[in-house]
Amino acid sequence: MQFTIPTREENHPFLQLLILVAGAIVGVIVFAVIGFVICLGIYGLDLIRNLEWTTGSDLRYVGALKILITAQQIGFFLVPAVALAIFEGKKPHHFYGMKTPNINLLGIVFLLMLCATPLLGWVNEWNMNLHLPESFSKIEKWMREMEDQGAVTTKAILAGKSFGALAINLFVVGLVPAICEELIFRGGLQRTFLRLIKNPHVAIWLSAIIFSTIHFQFFGFFPRLFLGAMFGYIYFWTKNIWYTIFAHFLNNAYAVTLMWYFQRNNLPMDKADETNIAWYGYLISAILTIALFWILKDKTTKKEEVQQEI
Repeated sequence: MQFTIPTREENHPFLQLLILVAGAIVGVIVFAVIGFVICLGIYGLDLIRNLEWTTGSDLRYVGALKILITAQQIGFFLVPAVALAIFEGKKPHHFYGMKTPNINLLGIVFLLMLCATPLLGWVNEWNMNLHLPESFSKIEKWMREMEDQGAVTTKAILAGKSFGALAINLFVVGLVPAICEELIFRGGLQRTFLRLIKNPHVAIWLSAIIFSTIHFQFFGFFPRLFLGAMFGYIYFWTKNIWYTIFAHFLNNAYAVTLMWYFQRNNLPMDKADETNIAWYGYLISAILTIALFWILKDKTTKKEEVQQEI
């Protein structure tokens, strides 16, 4: 006689959200300490005497800044996602759907991100030029100052003209955030919101809002919001986190490579975000993006139907 061990039902979504929050708090503290200890071991006690290097103002310690950012990504995003899977008694690659991706679907995701780039660039420029009402001028000034300081830090992190610097930045700014952020925002939050709300569109956009908000870049909120929604629909349709990690990496890698190219050719880095495309170029970008989304949904839906029949 054979006995089938019943699959344990997952905990309530509210408890899962609590686990994610608790995991993020503990994870960021532990890994911040680990990262700082590693930095002290490499750069010495000078790091303690002057903490301005944490803003990117001192390029001598940009390596330490990259170590801390990597530690923050792991602690704040990866740890809670892994903790949730373990708490539910499942291995992360089963819990979040990490099967070997299909090469054809990867190709569609690549074309999707490529075609969406001009449209996202237009949204970014529009967002950067937004102004709050006059009564909120002080708040806008503070937001602009935060944005400017963030730009200084970003330029420091991405500084470097060599191929070695490009490779390191692709890892620190491209790959690590793609893995860590997708596991927590799409794998952790979106998955939990979907169990709680039952409406995939609400779950996807709510996760995207949190994804964009937590970056604290007010004048980059909308392009990041749409990116988060794009990743969310990719994950919802494919049921495989690798596709969203791939899409996220492509987006990050494009920005990193563009900044590297501008530096290598002695071009002003503040012009890297500017796009000079005619209006119909953005329209074509939007049409192709929507078409590729439809193709991706169609192919993943048919694939799921075939698997169910088998």
